[in-house]
This record gives sequence, C-alpha cells and structure tokens, in this order.
Amino acid sequence: MEPFGTTDMDLIVWRHADAGDAQPGLAADLERRLTERGRKQADRMARWLLARLPERISVLSSPAVRARETAAALGAKVRIEPRLAPGADVADVLAALAWPEGPEARVRHVVIVGHQPTLGRLVSLLLSGSEADWSIRKGAIWWLSTRQREGFEQVVLRASIAPDLA
Repeated sequence: MEPFGTTDMDLIVWRHADAGDAQPGLAADLERRLTERGRKQADRMARWLLARLPERISVLSSPAVRARETAAALGAKVRIEPRLAPGADVADVLAALAWPEGPEARVRHVVIVGHQPTLGRLVSLLLSGSEADWSIRKGAIWWLSTRQREGFEQVVLRASIAPDLA
C-alpha cells in the first residue's frame, strides 16, 4: 500500500457527528449544522481522542459546516480541505493527505473529518486492499496506524469507537 509512504503514522478517520436529515441541494447541505445530539457526540469523541493523542496533530476537515463543527470540538487548528467535501471519492482523500510529501508528512497523527460513504470506502481500502461500502456511524472514529515491518507497509486498526461508547 503506497498512499502513506514509509513513515509510521496514525490516521484517525472521523465521520461528522449528527446533523439531522440531508437537505436538498449542495449549498443547503453544506450549511447543515450539528444538532444538539451531534454537539454532544463531537464533544464526547473529542474528549476520548484528546486523552490519547499527542499534543502535535494535524486536523483536516470537509468544508461542510457539520464536519467543521465536529473537528472544532478538538480545540486544535483545523485546515479546511475541499477534497473531503460530500461526494468526494477515496482518491480525493488520498490526494488531500499527499503522503509522504504533503504538509501533513511532518506530523505523525492526522485526523480527517468527513462523510460517508467516502470514509467507509477509505477505511476498507486501507485495511483490506479494496474499496467496499463499510459503514461508519455518525460521530464515530476509526484509528489506523501504518508502519514499515520486514520491508513492507502494514495498516492496522488501533481502535474503532462510536460516541455512545467513548
């Protein structure tokens, strides 16, 4: 698997928290805000992550308001990444990460906040080698680690947790 290069890194894939029902039209959908339940989900997951993440992390978020609000719960600087917008494909996400040459290459822990079905397909590709429609619940994270072992890169699942378990 080549998307992450040879540097050991942790990739935390975080689906935005609850924002209610989808709205017709792209512009309206991008403006959907988190519900009260979604704010609680984002806060709960942020507390869980902050207890485990190092101080230096990189956070990339979809430009959708619901994703930006989810990412903001971490209290870290967030880079808005258009390639994580609703409707993106896995190639867009991998290009946004730009490993190993991209700006995130200097940081070992990267959090991306985005949408289904893209994030489920990304996790599927990284763990199984092929894209499939894996489901990630609203507000949930999948924490993946990459590392070089015996001349090849491994991607391992470190954690998968939904807000109600955090």
